[in-house]
Amino acid sequence: MSRPAERNSRVMRFASQAFVRSLCALGFSLIFGVLVSPVAAATRPPNIVIILADDLGYGDLGCYGHPTIRTPNLDRMAAEGMRFTDFYVAACVCTPSRAALLTGRLPIRSGMAGTEKRRVIFTKDPGGLPLEEITIARALQSKAYATMCIGKWHLDGGTGKSLPTRHGFDSYFGLRWSNDMEPAERNPPGAPRSLDQDPKWWNCALLRGEKIIEQPADLSTLTKRYTAEAVQFIRANKKKPFFLYFAHTYPHVPLFASEKFKGTSRRGLFGDVVEELDWSVGQVLEALRKEKLAENTLVFFTSDNGPWLVEELAGGSAGLLKEGKGSTWEGGLREPAIAWWPGKIKPGVTTHELACSLDLFSTSLTLAGAPLPTDRVLDGVDLSPILFGNGKGLRDTVFYYRGDELFALRKGPWKAHFTTANGYGSPGNPLKFEPHDPPLLFQLDTDPSERFDMAKEHPEVLADIQREVAKHRANLTPGKPQY
Repeated sequence: MSRPAERNSRVMRFASQAFVRSLCALGFSLIFGVLVSPVAAATRPPNIVIILADDLGYGDLGCYGHPTIRTPNLDRMAAEGMRFTDFYVAACVCTPSRAALLTGRLPIRSGMAGTEKRRVIFTKDPGGLPLEEITIARALQSKAYATMCIGKWHLDGGTGKSLPTRHGFDSYFGLRWSNDMEPAERNPPGAPRSLDQDPKWWNCALLRGEKIIEQPADLSTLTKRYTAEAVQFIRANKKKPFFLYFAHTYPHVPLFASEKFKGTSRRGLFGDVVEELDWSVGQVLEALRKEKLAENTLVFFTSDNGPWLVEELAGGSAGLLKEGKGSTWEGGLREPAIAWWPGKIKPGVTTHELACSLDLFSTSLTLAGAPLPTDRVLDGVDLSPILFGNGKGLRDTVFYYRGDELFALRKGPWKAHFTTANGYGSPGNPLKFEPHDPPLLFQLDTDPSERFDMAKEHPEVLADIQREVAKHRANLTPGKPQY
């Protein structure tokens, strides 16, 4: 054989062998890739992270217009995801609001609404979230989700029978109640509880699972320690679906910030605390990015109720909304809310659709492929059409309860007040209840500050809202009061 012919033969043999190797590699990747490809990994049920602030107002974040509190991580979260303008919670104080978020049910149905005299659970109350209630965590455990609760619980009266570990959470790290509910014995009546960062006033117990691991807890390091727990949970469970309910203690008073953040905000101590909370959100999102979980994780941020205005500089701001925590004016129940899921939720979207914390239950279960309970009334709807931009929102009403009494109802842009009251009494501004017949009527899309009563101009709207109230009450069986 001539040299050119021999050289050509070797080239042909090499090309033939390379082609065979390529086919084998392709076949191997097609077979093995079913197990490891990003497309296949995305078929795993999504992780769900709910981050809940305590007493954060509608106007307390940069992306909601605050001029001096810096929240770059939450601002980025909104820029990369969806910001809600009309997101509500189901109660104007923390215990019933948290019960509603976790169960998808108005708190009056579970007995967690409280009354005007006792609107939240206290440390010696005998009740708690009933064990027959189904939480997001319990429902997702049925789909093999790892579940963890971090932070403030406030759904157990001190018996330990309604702690997170009794409600579907594999693990728990946090405080049982608000951080002002466990004063030190030497805490005299009227002792500073808001802007004074002296730890001697407090004796809060920090729990892991159902055991106290530190008392008094170091309140200045809570946000930092909560965040470390959240990041560790994400890393430890990156190979399976997980649900993280991260319920911050702050900015509920007394306010405490770590040394890194103390004295750094133009808004003072309240700003320090919110800016540390913003840092915490950034750490959670960065952990998801580093573990390559961001594109399969829904993160939702909101607050349990509006700002505690009677705390003055230690309280937040409702922005252009009226009143705050404890009231059924807009400032009490309309909250900042941000949804983030890279690749699923379009970036930079601001939605004006009605939504509620009640909806997080149905949304989480639907995304996880878990069946919705059929043996009880659910008050939430699936937010997927809003989140993914493939349809209109499924909610057109919002119920405003104060304790076990319905004070107001919103339908579409219209809100009727049957009774109004300020959130809390204060010197020079005593607590005052005013029933209204006919109800007050406000058009919230043009008057979010609730200044102009339109009842006389729109009696037909009031009549329609009254029909909604009648329909709601006909379908309402209050649960046994728990506190």
